[in-house]
Amino acid sequence: MRNYIWSFLLFFCVIFASFSQTKTIEKGTYISANKGQKIKLNLLENNKYELVFYSGEYKIKGDSLLFIQSEKTENSFNLSFKNDKKAQKIKIKFLEPSIYSFYIGTQNGSEPVQYQKLTDIKTKVDPEWVNIDVDFEIERADYLYVVYEGYENESKISKYALPKDVSEITIKYELDALGDLNLTGFLDKNTNELKISEHGGKNPLVFLNAKDTPPAVVPTVKPIENKSVLNWTFPGKDALINEDFGSDVVVDTATAMAAPQYDFKFKVENNLKTAIAATKTTKSKFLIVYSDSKNPAAKADFDVALKDLETQVGYYMYDAYNPQYDVFNYYLATADDKKWLKTNKISDAQALLILNGDGDVLATAKSNLLDKKSELSYYDEFAKKLQRADAFYAFAKIAKNKKATDADIVSAFHKASMLDIPYDYETTDAVTPEVNPADFKVAKVALDKKEVAQTWKKLIEAHQKDTKPNRELVEAILREIKNVGFTKQFFNEERVFNDTDFLSIDYLIKHYDAIEKMNVEDESGNALTLLKGSLSFEISSALQQNIYVTQEGVAGNANQNKIIAIYKKLIAGGKGNFDCYKNYFDYLNADSQNSVDDVAFLKEFKTYFNTYLSTEKGNAIERLDQMFTTLELDSDYSYNGWNSFKDNHSNLANNAAWATVLKPANSSFIKDAITWSEYSLIVTKNNPYYLDTLAQLYYKDGQKEKAIATQELAIKFLTAEVEEQTAMEIRETLSKMQNGTY
Repeated sequence: MRNYIWSFLLFFCVIFASFSQTKTIEKGTYISANKGQKIKLNLLENNKYELVFYSGEYKIKGDSLLFIQSEKTENSFNLSFKNDKKAQKIKIKFLEPSIYSFYIGTQNGSEPVQYQKLTDIKTKVDPEWVNIDVDFEIERADYLYVVYEGYENESKISKYALPKDVSEITIKYELDALGDLNLTGFLDKNTNELKISEHGGKNPLVFLNAKDTPPAVVPTVKPIENKSVLNWTFPGKDALINEDFGSDVVVDTATAMAAPQYDFKFKVENNLKTAIAATKTTKSKFLIVYSDSKNPAAKADFDVALKDLETQVGYYMYDAYNPQYDVFNYYLATADDKKWLKTNKISDAQALLILNGDGDVLATAKSNLLDKKSELSYYDEFAKKLQRADAFYAFAKIAKNKKATDADIVSAFHKASMLDIPYDYETTDAVTPEVNPADFKVAKVALDKKEVAQTWKKLIEAHQKDTKPNRELVEAILREIKNVGFTKQFFNEERVFNDTDFLSIDYLIKHYDAIEKMNVEDESGNALTLLKGSLSFEISSALQQNIYVTQEGVAGNANQNKIIAIYKKLIAGGKGNFDCYKNYFDYLNADSQNSVDDVAFLKEFKTYFNTYLSTEKGNAIERLDQMFTTLELDSDYSYNGWNSFKDNHSNLANNAAWATVLKPANSSFIKDAITWSEYSLIVTKNNPYYLDTLAQLYYKDGQKEKAIATQELAIKFLTAEVEEQTAMEIRETLSKMQNGTY
């Protein structure tokens, strides 16, 4: 069984388990020492135990403990929140959803819940299904619904109240039951740690006595409602299984019994030099060297492990070779490698070493290959740790190599930039601490922040005269400006844009059309999947994200003009689509809050309105529909739906019109503002807020009778949803208009 079984202790009830001990086990509380896990084991009086969220009875028989399940956890979902008042949307990270059927729903007030299937979101944001987790954004809402859709069982629905300032939500699904686990364990006398594992010691859970461990306060988010529903559905939802599903399909029983499997075989080299060279040619693979010179059965163990691993990889590949699952090469060390092993401080005892294609040792473990099979998989997090270590090594070498070529430097930055951001990020400059000698110790390399920044600056400057874009450089720039690139990987820091970042964006704009084509397919048929929509969307989103950092007071004023200049370049070049304008307007609105006028914003909105929205060029709704159809292919905004897109534009037009009402310095835009306000009511009819705006504009324009009639309509369409203070102000405005004191 794969070692990820230990993460399932958070998910499953332990029905029956035993572990042996080497000395008397004390009653008391033990706290999990494993990173990323919050597990507590209580051995209580009266033969009671508590494990994770479960409690029950235990019996001591000789040197074994017997655990018996008594109750299950109620909640299926584990949520955590991060807060940021300035965040305009909510980022969602759904951890490892696997093959299960999940839905995400949002609700404002008592309105109907709007559901989206998680696999549909996954296909949109990650079309190649590269990442295990699903990262996406939603509009702000009052409530969040998370649903696990059962097939024969009930669907599980959890409803959560969302704080007004929530900015990020992390979701993990907790499974209900795994079945029986065969657990064994021992008390380590040297460390006073209670170690429990399945089948004798593979990646044990480590517990410390609570009296030796300060209690940790972990915030939890509880749903305000949990329920289970049979045959759960909602309007527009596809049926889980159609009534006529499979009715016209003839099943070949013999074929159905055996799933296809690719007959995969590792190529094992005869000497270390050749094995390293073979690994280097693959670029993305690692070499695992197994050394066990004192074990006469080492070759047999090596062959057995490889056979099992070949079967595993073959199942992943299904029915044809797929290089993404072929992560490792393997080599069994011989007597000829004794000197090399000694150089790497490997004795005659069994050991595993993992190398990159340059022969750098990235990880070591005092273990045999059989016990580590479950970690040597494409799906295991260990492979990602090796990729990070390899990227750090590669960059450190390039930084010190004065003869490194431009292509070498670009490749080093690209390699680091393309790594996944770890969920539980660690930054250490040394080898990871040893918990168990059999665990892999992954080496990490210290890098100098100023040297990295200077190297990147020189690289960007050197490419300003490129006649066509460098593919790897484009990808590295996009990752960097979105704050998931090499700086985040190396130093785990939120950055304020500097001159190099703006120069990088200039590079993207200069090669805009070529990069857009690159997004479809390059010369080798490889798709550049980093662009969720258009390049304009990516750039404006990166600028918007960085604004939150600059508004903390660091380099805000210095970057203001540069940010505006970037937006103007995009718009002037005909690349100012909806996403670009939307973020630009948000930025200008934020900038004008403390200003005496909104002239910069109003000028830009007028250009956008005349280009895309003006009813002089056609029906307002039809034009919006055309924009939305294009938008579905151009960005990820379509997740919010047509109604949100429509409401956004009516609200945007009203905001621009209202700015003209509020500030006398904006009075030159009154005629335009009336057009914008009338447009908002064409798109969203009978809105009392919009009617109030239009009435006041009419009055300021001298159309007093029209103003009073429009204000009366605003009062007519007031509802209980309008705040009492606002409703009172709308009525007072009408009175002032009628008695001439407005």
